[in-house]
This record gives sequence, C-alpha cells and structure tokens, in this order.
Amino acid sequence: MTQLNIKSEKEIALMRKAGLLAWEAHQIAASMVRPGVTTGEINAAIERYFAEQKAIPLFKGVPSNTGNVPFPAAACISVNEQLVHGIPGPRVLKEGDVVSIDLGCKLNGWCSDAAATHPVGKVSPKVQRLLDVTEGTLRLAIELIPQKKRWSEVARELEAYVKAAGFAVVEGLVGHGIGRSMHEDPQVPNYVNLTYEALGDFPLKPGLVIAVEPMVTMSSKKLKTLNDHWTIVAADGHPTAHFEHTLAITRHGVEVLTAGPHGEGWAMTVRD
Repeated sequence: MTQLNIKSEKEIALMRKAGLLAWEAHQIAASMVRPGVTTGEINAAIERYFAEQKAIPLFKGVPSNTGNVPFPAAACISVNEQLVHGIPGPRVLKEGDVVSIDLGCKLNGWCSDAAATHPVGKVSPKVQRLLDVTEGTLRLAIELIPQKKRWSEVARELEAYVKAAGFAVVEGLVGHGIGRSMHEDPQVPNYVNLTYEALGDFPLKPGLVIAVEPMVTMSSKKLKTLNDHWTIVAADGHPTAHFEHTLAITRHGVEVLTAGPHGEGWAMTVRD
C-alpha cells in the first residue's frame, strides 16, 4: 500500500513560499516566449532568478534513466512534439510553435514543481484547443479533488474529459507526491487502466501535497526518447501539451501552491 507523506499546515506554508518562486519564474519565462528567442535564453533567465532568490533548481543535475547523463539545465523546455524533458539550448522559437516550460525549485528545504505550455505567436485553432483542453484538465482536477474520496475517481474524469475533446491522454508518465524531495509517493496518473492498480490508488486526505500534471497529445499515446537520453516526444510528430501545479489538500479545499500571490494561474500571464 502506498505510504502517504502528510504535511502539517506549517509545512504547507513553507512549501507555498517555494511555490511562489516557481510562479515568479514562470512569469519571467512566459514574458520571453516569442519568435526569435532561444530555449537556452529562457533557461538562463530562470537560472538567474533562482540564484538571486537563493533557491536550488530541482532539475539540474538529476541523472537520466540510464544513470549517466545529468540534466544540464534549471528548466525542461520542450517544443512542439517534444512532450517533456526537453533540454534548453540554441533552438530558436518560431511563429506557430508551442513551448512547454517545466521547472521546480527548493527553498529552505521544501520543493515546488510546475509546468505550462505556451503558444509562440499565433497557432492553429486545433493546437490552441489542445492547450486549452490540457490546462482545462488541470483546472478540472483542482475542482474535483474536494468532491472525491480517492484519486482514481479524479483520474477517471480527467481521462474522460480529454477523450471527449478528441485528444489522447499520455500513459506511463505521471504526477507525483512532493515535499522535502521533488518525487515522493504517491504516483499521480491522469488515467485509469488495467495497470493502474500497480501504481497504487490513494485517498485524498488533508495534508497531502501532490504535483498534478496532465500531458496530452493530438492522438498518439506512443512516445519515444531522443538520443540525448532526456527529451520525450510524441512518436507521430504532432504537437503536445503539458500543464502542472503543486497542490495541497487542506481541510478547506485545495491550495494551489504554485499559483500567483492572489491565486493567479498560468492563464493570467501577461504577454507583450
């Protein structure tokens, strides 16, 4: 049975401070998303901000699944068919791209983790719909958690929401518990299937803090990892989307620890 790491109100308040830094870093990154900017430039700005705030970037130095390729950046920045774990570098963003920015930090021993996918300039209506549905899936999770007793009840509705919109839920990549470490139990999938029980369902109890991160593709569930040992892409080459918040379940509902100071989410970002 999955062991839940329940946080006190004081611990959740400390995690909120780390969450605010993640939100601020996302605002910096979002303000830079435009044609002509490189993914490396966005990452450099995130790294500078974390350094100024004396926060530790969670992703930098994490070993790959092969164990021999540490992740080299503060943020995973994934473009178009790249779903997650994209390595920032010289790639130049172009009109019509979508770019997913996933980042996390540790402040005074407590972690936060959040992701958002942005259009670069104007994108096609179908691609914008993909982004809207993926973000909507995260918002639906936040709405449903206080109404349900177990995560599987939420996951089932998230999967149905995505499928009803004509898109596909990625399987095999899941959200996670978070606290002193970036990845804690439980695992938090956005789907329910025959292998779901192997992940371990869990009750939605006050004090539980989880990173919920829907990942959605146009149609294909097939993924592959590039030769860089990190970047995971949709095998069909079509655009993908990824949104994530760190959520604390409290006696009063859900607190979005990686929202803005007044509860703002990613849709509230200001663009030029």
